[in-house]
Parts: sequence; structure tokens; C-alpha cells
Amino acid sequence: MRDDITSLLRHIYVPEQWLNEAVTATMILAVTLIAAIAYWFARRIVSEAVRRVTRRTEVTWDDDLLPDRVLRAGCRIMPPVVFYMMSPAVFENSPDILAWVIPICRIWLTVSAIRFVCAFLKSAYLTLDARERFHVYPLRGIYQMLTILVVSIGVIICLSIVSGRNPLLIISGLSASAAILMLVFKDTIMGLVAGVQLSANRMLRKGDWIIAPKYGANGEVAEVTLATVKVVNWDNSVTTIPPYALVNDSFQNMQPMRHAGARRVMRSIPVDFSSVRFCTDEQIEQLRAEGMLATDTERTGRVVNLRLFRDYMEQYLTTHPQVRTDLMIMVRQLQPTPQGLPVELYFFIADTEWLAYEHIQADIFDHVYAAIPHFGLLIYQSPTGNDILRING
Repeated sequence: MRDDITSLLRHIYVPEQWLNEAVTATMILAVTLIAAIAYWFARRIVSEAVRRVTRRTEVTWDDDLLPDRVLRAGCRIMPPVVFYMMSPAVFENSPDILAWVIPICRIWLTVSAIRFVCAFLKSAYLTLDARERFHVYPLRGIYQMLTILVVSIGVIICLSIVSGRNPLLIISGLSASAAILMLVFKDTIMGLVAGVQLSANRMLRKGDWIIAPKYGANGEVAEVTLATVKVVNWDNSVTTIPPYALVNDSFQNMQPMRHAGARRVMRSIPVDFSSVRFCTDEQIEQLRAEGMLATDTERTGRVVNLRLFRDYMEQYLTTHPQVRTDLMIMVRQLQPTPQGLPVELYFFIADTEWLAYEHIQADIFDHVYAAIPHFGLLIYQSPTGNDILRING
């Protein structure tokens, strides 16, 4: 090729003293043109053929895995390949220049290959992240770790090209700085290990509702990376937590509650001790007339009004349309306190969404507060200013 160009330039009467430089410049232009043609062929012909094949397949993952940015990054490998292969012929008579051009072409080729691999990894991450069944894995953390690994390998290869040393020798030299590297990438390494533990034990995934009081987190997991777990709280604030902190400390994952379709209510009301007493027959008949006497209440001697109230509330919860009757329903007494006798209602609501859950719970306890006076019971309440004024007045 060089001889042909030399003959051509002699025929157009290029001076002999400029002939070598003219031949080199012409060959550089020719190689640049060939590289541009190679890129155009890969971009317009090969990429379009790959795109048509992926569109004709019935599956969609190949379309997501090979989008335009991945194909474009792959086409960019062609120019450095052309320059690397043809540089020895171009600079045949200039070994000093060739000694500089070859390493530059190698670095260019390495950088292009790294960009292609990183684009493919990002495409693979987005493809898997769009599918619900892969949300149990820390995909973003794995993607970031692989990207760091690929870039690190590329940097080592570029350093070996510049220094002219074997990449294995550079890696062995870096082992002496392992302590510094461990310090620099401490959070990354700990985050990767924690991410593997979180996914392997199915402790956390994107979209889960978690509560971590120590870190002020109460909301849905929006993102899991190597360094942070991003939680969008219900007040629209964002809390970022290191993954290893969730492994070392405790947190509450509410997602199984959502899948179960039942959310627990465990609230107590303080009953005034002075209002607990035996019921008379007239009171019992009045409760029966009002429909507030439980049908399964047993009459064994004198009946306490608090017992009738507990039986009534258990029957009310059992017949409530939004209460899960296949799970535990219980109305019980807790340990007496100076603030009254706590009577706890323990049951499960069938709707797990926060707004509906709070409304149903409020409706049930509205009924509780309205029903208590019918049994002659009082709710304990500390004296207020009006109570003191009434006593004094």
C-alpha cells in the first residue's frame, strides 16, 4: 500500500524531499477514512441488522439488553481497531512515532472496550430491575460493583500499556497497598457484603415498607446501592442508611404484613376502677333490650359490667366486615396502673393500606367509646382545668 501511494505521488510531481512526509500524511488520511467507513458500516449495517433480529423475536429481554446506546458503544470499538492494525504500515519508516502511536491506539481500544462493557452492564441492570421477580436482589449494588471492577481492570491495563510492564506485575505491586485500598473502599466492600446478606436472607428489597427508628426511617425502599439504602418516608422526606447498618442493627419490614393481607391492631383504653361493679337484673335487661348483650354470655351468679363489655366487644369485632375472623380476636385486661385498668383490643384489619387502616381502626374505637357508657363504665381521664374549676365553683 505504501509503495502504491509513493508511486501515485511521484506521478503528480511531489518533490522528493517531501515525498516521505506526503506519503505518511496520505496514509493517515486513508486510514482515517477507512476507520470512518468501518464505524459507518457497523453503525448502519451491523447495528440495524441486530436491531431487526431482536425486534422479530417473541421475547422482549433482548430488546432491553441491546438498546441503541449499547450498539453505539460497540461500534466505537471499530476506529481504534483499524488504527491499531494499520499503524505499522503507516509509520513503517518512522519507528519513533510508531512507538508512541501503538500505545495510544491500545489505550484508545481499551477505553472503548470498557465503555462498551459498562453500557452493557447498565443495560442488563435496567432490564433486570424492570422485572418484579428480581427486586429481591440488590441489583444496583451488584451493577455498581461490577462497573468498579471493570473500570479498575481497564485502568490497570492502561497503566501496563504506558509503563510497558505486565498487568500481573502491577496487580502484585498493588497488593502492597492493600491496606490503603481497603480503607478507601471500606464502605463499598461492606456495602456489597451487606447487600448479599440482605438479599440472601430476603430481608429487604426495593418497594418494601421498612421502619428503622434509630435512623428515622419509616417508608418505602426506593433504592439499594453499595453505599446506601434510600428510604422515601411517608412525609416525603428521604432517609439514607448504610446497608451494613441494617444488617448490624434491627429494623422492621412491614412487607410480609402487606402480603398477608392483615394488619394488627393492639390498642388499650383505660377504664376507671370506680365504675367497675356488679350489674343488676334491670341493667342486664336494659342491655338486652338495646341489643348490647352478647348472645354467648354465660350467667353464672352475679355478672360484672366489665365482663359484659368485653363479651360485647369480642362479638362486635367478630361480626365486623373489615376484621379478619380467621386470625386472633381478643379483648383482655392488662396489668392495673395508677391511670386505670387498661382493656386491650387485639385484632387484625383486612385492609393493610395506611389510610384505610386508620379509618377502620378509628371507626371501631369510635364505637368502643360510644358503647362504654351503656355498661356503666367510665374511661379514666386526668383532671383538666375545667374539672378543677367545677370542683371549686
